[in-house]
Amino acid sequence: MNSRERILTALGGGEPDRVPCALGFYRVDLADLAPPGWRDDLGPDAEFVDFGPSPEEQALRREAQPYRGDTRLGTMAQVTTYANWSYRPEEPAQRNPLALARTLEELRQFPFPDIAAPYHAANLGAQVQALHARGLAAGGNLPHLGGELFEAAWRLRGLENFLLDLLERPAWADYLLDRLSEHARRNAETLARAGVDVLALDDDVGMPGTMMIGPHTWRSFFKPRLAAIIQAARDIKADLRILFHSDGYFEPIVGDLIEIGVDGINPLQPEYMDPKRIRRRFGPGLALWGTVGRQTTFSFASPEQIRAEVRQRIETLGRAGLVLCPAYDVDEPDIPWENVAAFLEAVVEYG
Repeated sequence: MNSRERILTALGGGEPDRVPCALGFYRVDLADLAPPGWRDDLGPDAEFVDFGPSPEEQALRREAQPYRGDTRLGTMAQVTTYANWSYRPEEPAQRNPLALARTLEELRQFPFPDIAAPYHAANLGAQVQALHARGLAAGGNLPHLGGELFEAAWRLRGLENFLLDLLERPAWADYLLDRLSEHARRNAETLARAGVDVLALDDDVGMPGTMMIGPHTWRSFFKPRLAAIIQAARDIKADLRILFHSDGYFEPIVGDLIEIGVDGINPLQPEYMDPKRIRRRFGPGLALWGTVGRQTTFSFASPEQIRAEVRQRIETLGRAGLVLCPAYDVDEPDIPWENVAAFLEAVVEYG
């Protein structure tokens, strides 16, 4: 099997010739992490394509290039995305662009990023073909403000405002979520036409120990919209695999995610969601993409400890329906390359 076949087999609930791996649920450039001469055969089995940046984003990236990433504001890609949505975390009084909206009409006037411009999707198909030529699975993320629906909505409105919208102003919540859903649907269809193998949907509805909103609220406002996005993409590419990401604890809605067509979940942070319990409950038909490491593991554990955890995950979860991946981002400046290398080497050794 090549890498693409391994990923597709695992996301279909099957057992590949060895357990595949990834470095995230979005684009993580191994070339930026690995030292010169790193072995090509010790790399992730899936990589992610990028939508084209707008001219404004390109200009901001050029301006920000000389500066290091800010641990509070995020990476350069995040900062330029924030600017595209007029989201300003560095200015608390102006952070959420719709926080001061007092009428539904003010919500209607907010300009969403332009996704009809030719530069937006012009190179996606070529990126997919290049990854396939290397034998890799091609993943795609939707351009969004932190997440497709819940997270984008509260970043625009402010968390307290949006939670109150859900309770007291459902027409406001419905309007904003409908706009976000349409935006996500069109981008999902674009990725499906480009031929990606995996569509990664991202919405942090979980936090340590509980969900940020109740399962009933999620089912009322978010489940049908997420289902429509998935169906629209699959209407174009029927064999598209769907990955859903949320940090923290979201086990109460896992069955709902399966019902609407999700093939795998990410990242299963072991301190919040027990991968063994999830596996026992849902079986290998629900692929687990992640499971390796707690919040500080890749920063402070030894390479030997990371190898031991990779081996433990394979032994306890089985090889079917498993894509090993760090449960936390590894493209952070405090993570030593030796620990990332230990993860990649262990997957091949024990997988």
